Amino acid sequence: MNRKDPIFPKIPIRVFFSVILAMVLVRAAFAEPLHALQDRYITVYYDDSLRPAAERVLQLYPQVYHDLVKIFGWKLAAGPSVLLLQNREYFLRMVDSPLSVAFAVPEKNLIVIDYSRVVMHPFRLSVTLKHELCHLLLHQHIPLSSLPRWLDEGLCQWASDGVDEIVMDQEQSILNRAALTKDFISLGDLKRRFPRNERGLILAYQESKSFVSYLSSRFGTRQLLSMLDLLEEGTGDGIAAQKTFSTPLEELEKQWHQSLTPRLAWLAQISYHLYEILFAFAAIVCAYAFVRILLRKRLYKSGDDGVNEDDFS
Repeated sequence: MNRKDPIFPKIPIRVFFSVILAMVLVRAAFAEPLHALQDRYITVYYDDSLRPAAERVLQLYPQVYHDLVKIFGWKLAAGPSVLLLQNREYFLRMVDSPLSVAFAVPEKNLIVIDYSRVVMHPFRLSVTLKHELCHLLLHQHIPLSSLPRWLDEGLCQWASDGVDEIVMDQEQSILNRAALTKDFISLGDLKRRFPRNERGLILAYQESKSFVSYLSSRFGTRQLLSMLDLLEEGTGDGIAAQKTFSTPLEELEKQWHQSLTPRLAWLAQISYHLYEILFAFAAIVCAYAFVRILLRKRLYKSGDDGVNEDDFS
């Protein structure tokens, strides 16, 4: 890593033209006019109605990129391109899962964002941009053979403080339920691909973020980044983990599972269903009150003056 290099490098001509070709293909496929905004750091392609969003991306990019450089100490060899789409149908033609809201194409140095979904949440554009930019950064410095999918997604969520690559109910933690039943997806099964079904996909993302956060909190950020240095050299993830943490990856995975205690998982489940629990409790109270009133009325009609109201309290 040469930290004396400028943070924002110039865009090589060959990369620029490869991205232009990709944009032409997208335009031909969808018959939609695309416009471009460009500065010395980034090019943003956008639909007719998204110029304000494109300007916002140009505004956000320097800080987002600087944050990632500060975390990893790595820089991009070329400024990326970002494609903003307003039409959800067009975006879904490019992805495998309807939960997706953005994706990165490292070989094209390209980020594609479904702005129609991102705009629904405040500050989501910044988190999404950082998440996808993190993918470009990791893939530019780590060979694909050394970067398992769980680590790729886990690091990008950890670095961007969020997931924002798929639609996820933040109040629903499938991971906590998996901790209760010990029904985890093994990291080995998440090495090259994630499940396509909704539950499996969300669990894969949550496991990835949780495991990377576990490594960072237990061993420290510096140790975690030391593992990335080994991966950059082409070391496999298992050997890199063993050398960095002095523990086999499989054992680290077991220890992480154990850290997700059932007690915390039960508390999480209760918190997620708090409204239902309160509603059920209120219904029981109402039913109890109704029975008391009904009994009082019957006793009153029967003229049983000897019954004390306190008997039913």
